[in-house]
Amino acid sequence: MATAYLGSKKANAAALMSSPSSSPQRILSQDELKKIAAYKAVEFVESGMVLGLGTGSTAKHAIDRIGELLQQGKLANIVGIPTSTITHEQALSLGIPLSDLDNHPVLDLAIDGADEVDPDMNLVKGRGGSLLREKMIEGCCKKFVVIVDESKLVDYVGGSGLAMPVEIVPFCWKFTAHKLQSLFAEAGCDAKLRISPQNGKPYVTDNGNFIIDLYFKKDIGDLKAAGDAILRLAGVVEHGMFIDMATTLIVAGELGVTVWIG
Repeated sequence: MATAYLGSKKANAAALMSSPSSSPQRILSQDELKKIAAYKAVEFVESGMVLGLGTGSTAKHAIDRIGELLQQGKLANIVGIPTSTITHEQALSLGIPLSDLDNHPVLDLAIDGADEVDPDMNLVKGRGGSLLREKMIEGCCKKFVVIVDESKLVDYVGGSGLAMPVEIVPFCWKFTAHKLQSLFAEAGCDAKLRISPQNGKPYVTDNGNFIIDLYFKKDIGDLKAAGDAILRLAGVVEHGMFIDMATTLIVAGELGVTVWIG
């Protein structure tokens, strides 16, 4: 599925590896597929690297694996830069040495999941709420490896019908949400304040901000133009489109794992 999907529209991508199952005994769960992709991504990690550590259910598997290899002595001298407080806590519990961008402004590699991947390897991220720190860290990496299961592949950004997040300041959030919805009226945009399921109050990011989730009924077109328009709105901090950032995409599916280089 990954080969047909990406290869049909991204001519400069190369499928480096596909490991098909000859006769699968059972259908793997989504979490098992995530783990397979995550473990494959960790094969790119070498001793002495400064790593961007992603956030979310898929990235969690990769961080667990890095911690395991450190404990086994198969990796050494790794420094991690976490993209969220949750990832920070997980990495500390595994004994992964941590630092920050102030001390390591250029990273060797980042590994993270994605909520959507379009045919040009553009991403939607941030449904876990960590899009700002993810973009800051993954934007200064020499290599950015994205790990997904095949359910995350879409025809266009927003094509899953799920949210494209935008981090905003809390001040007059309704005003900003209205501006965002109006910006993409032609795409049938619906802008909703993200609510925390824990307390029923607005979800607050690690940076003390709110998130407006944008839902599109149609393709929004030129992603760079859309991203620039979003960032020009006063009150917006960052959006969840990661455009031309992924250097490697690892897709786990029923037929195995496929690795794409952008």
